[in-house]
Amino acid sequence: MIVIADSSALVALLICKSLSLLDTLFGDVKVPQAVYEEVCIN
Repeated sequence: MIVIADSSALVALLICKSLSLLDTLFGDVKVPQAVYEEVCIN
């Protein structure tokens, strides 16, 4: 399991179109609500 504690990691992977690497490498990825909101909600 990996915990994404900062949105910069998600944004960097999104820009590189490599977000699927998280699933491939770690399987179980946890994203705190605050990080989710920062990345997904305008």
